[in-house]
Amino acid sequence: MNASSAAQTPAPLVLFVDDEADELIATRYLLEAHGIGPVATLQDPREAMAFIARTPPAMVILDLIMPHLPGTQLLLRLVREYPALPVVVMTASQDVETAIGCMKEGAFDYLVKPVEESRLISSVRHALEVCTLRRHVGVLRHTLLNQKLKHPEAFASILTRHNKMISVFQYIEAIAESPEPALITGETGVGKEMIAEAIHRLSQKSGRLVTVNVAGLDDTMFSDTLFGHMKGAFTGAEKDREGLITQASDGTLFLDEIGDLTAASQVKLLRLLQDGTYYPLGSDIPKLNRSRIIAATNRNLQQLMTKGIFRQDLFFRLSSHPLEIPPLRQRADDLPLLIDFFLQEATIAMDKPGLRVPAELYTLLSVYHFPGNVRELRALIFNAVARHRFGPILSMESFKEVIQTQRTAPESDCETEPDNSPCLEIPGRFPTLKDAEGYLIREALRRAGNNQGIAATLLGISRQTLNYRLSGRARSV
Repeated sequence: MNASSAAQTPAPLVLFVDDEADELIATRYLLEAHGIGPVATLQDPREAMAFIARTPPAMVILDLIMPHLPGTQLLLRLVREYPALPVVVMTASQDVETAIGCMKEGAFDYLVKPVEESRLISSVRHALEVCTLRRHVGVLRHTLLNQKLKHPEAFASILTRHNKMISVFQYIEAIAESPEPALITGETGVGKEMIAEAIHRLSQKSGRLVTVNVAGLDDTMFSDTLFGHMKGAFTGAEKDREGLITQASDGTLFLDEIGDLTAASQVKLLRLLQDGTYYPLGSDIPKLNRSRIIAATNRNLQQLMTKGIFRQDLFFRLSSHPLEIPPLRQRADDLPLLIDFFLQEATIAMDKPGLRVPAELYTLLSVYHFPGNVRELRALIFNAVARHRFGPILSMESFKEVIQTQRTAPESDCETEPDNSPCLEIPGRFPTLKDAEGYLIREALRRAGNNQGIAATLLGISRQTLNYRLSGRARSV
């Protein structure tokens, strides 16, 4: 028996069972050279079950034609006793019926010797990915059933009490230690980088988090920034340069604004994710990627794929663990918490202690759409504190100015008008101006909690004008 269990390493263990010593050595060397492993090898199939019980692997590579215990019998035992364990059969038998039989019995894949290197690497990586995802699905199910965070301190910098955000935190706890990529989506200002930081903190990785905004990088700059270059690779390359992937070794590489990546750079990133290797500019020697990839975007990748701007295969590679961060307008119950925190932060920074916000500010901001989300809310508070001059109560004027000048049309799937102004879908009977006015006033009052001042702000009119219209003295147009 020649077994190397590497029991103390967190990397997924691969077990290879084959009676040919040369095959064991060559395959083990190949897999570990591609960053797969550790790899344990067994020459006697009779020892496999005891080894697996003692040192559970993430997957098994199994030969069929072996003395003492045929691989077909061992496969049946593995599938019966460890149904979640992927088993890749690798044998010299080209018999179609044997291959079909193995797959029916539960083999994950069937490879015929001699196996092309890329085919073997791809099959093993796929099996490891499936094993990892199954494990994290189990962890996620357990976490969601418990409805509690195991590490709330990891999210201390993200102020929220909203259920959707807590669910995101629970999902992060479940997938943080996974080696698979994560894709964070959400509008500008929702805190995608803070989410990436939380994932990294919980990942238990010894390396650091390295962040790069890929928007605006052409293909050469993208390659140089991520992969680095060798001396003489291009004019001005006077010495070797280490890329950010190397700096993020044993840590996390966070690629922000991934939706703006050029087509050529998308191909290179896809190869990095598929093969786990990359080439510094000017080098023909591949280097192994030892970082976990997290990507983020505020763009709709589904729409970009439909238009042929973003690659489907890259999207599916990146989104092994998708996280969608809800916008602030869907988290109105977080507003008081955030407003009070930013107010305290602003008063300390500008040395204006004792300021308070009027109660109606919470209602006013609860009906605002916040295109800039949490980042915009912070800017609004800081702007209001900076402009404040007298009294302990913060003025609402600066907030009203923003709400009145940054109106957006209701979302609609209809096409725009020839002058690029948004159209408005009106189902059923076309309303009269009087109908529309009555509806808008009632809706504004409902959203404002019957606060006429806030309702007037939403309607873009003065409070006096609103009172005039409510009193029924307005003349028909």
